[in-house]
Amino acid sequence: MDDTTVAGTAGAPPAPEELERHRAGLTGYCYRMLGSAFEADDAAQETLVRAWRGMSRFEGRASLRTWLYRIATNVCLSSLDGRQRRARPMDLAGAGTVASPLGPVHAESTWVEPIPDDRVLAPDADPGEHAVVRDTVRLAFVAALQHLEPRQRAVLILREVLAWRAAEVAELLGTTVASVNSVLQRARARITARRGEATDPVRPLDPEQRALLERYVSAFESYDIDALTALLHEEATLSMPPYRLWLRGPAAIAEWMLGPGHGCRGSRLLPVHASGSPAFGQYRPSGAGGGFEPWALQVVEISAGRIVGLNSFLDTARWFPLFGLPDRPGAEEG
Repeated sequence: MDDTTVAGTAGAPPAPEELERHRAGLTGYCYRMLGSAFEADDAAQETLVRAWRGMSRFEGRASLRTWLYRIATNVCLSSLDGRQRRARPMDLAGAGTVASPLGPVHAESTWVEPIPDDRVLAPDADPGEHAVVRDTVRLAFVAALQHLEPRQRAVLILREVLAWRAAEVAELLGTTVASVNSVLQRARARITARRGEATDPVRPLDPEQRALLERYVSAFESYDIDALTALLHEEATLSMPPYRLWLRGPAAIAEWMLGPGHGCRGSRLLPVHASGSPAFGQYRPSGAGGGFEPWALQVVEISAGRIVGLNSFLDTARWFPLFGLPDRPGAEEG
């Protein structure tokens, strides 16, 4: 992390581009705090606007980084005040079956949502930093963070994700090092039970991960359910926000895909990266002249060479524009 003190006491304040280069880091921080890509974008933008408007009051006694993250923390804490935590379907109910009703559509504010990787990866960061970011914006990790009180959440992210020193966090939050360490200890204890099974972040240059994803795309597009379920971990889950229903295990997932989910047969997948994980825009056959229509943003969770989670976010009017996905497969080549 850049810890350069801005020359606020010696000359001109930082230029707009100096603020802008912190956007990705701030967006990632706000995403971990809030659990929503859209809210994270808004919070990062609000942080930069407040910083620019308050630049005349910035005296350079703290680093620009500390000042910006103090603003971002206040923005996030205000946003979280009095709000219920976001969750995944697996947090809200037990696993269903193919006979379970799909149930009502729940508001978007119910769910931990994915974020495009390019919103949180700083272009000038090294591969090691990118790996840390991908690992700490995974859906499972962000969902676990939501079980912490907002102030605990901020302390844990700053200390354990962004690797700030306790003294830096104490300065940012206007408290003592002892208080920060105490909050961190409680946050660690609380989140340990909520992390669930670790999943692997996307590794673009990993041949084994690429091969697994190629096999998944081939099996899904050909709707070879035997080949697809062979890629699944025995405890793999399938979820479909904005619905609460979720399924566990290859047998239940296969039964769903051959039953209520049979309309996915003949789909096409376009790759993207979401929340540090492999992801795909799914297009189902539209039945109109052999065309396709947007159906879901699939976020695929992987662990130890097996798929452990298939998360289909169905509100494509929100997700496809955010991830730059076209209205139909092949349109991106035009």
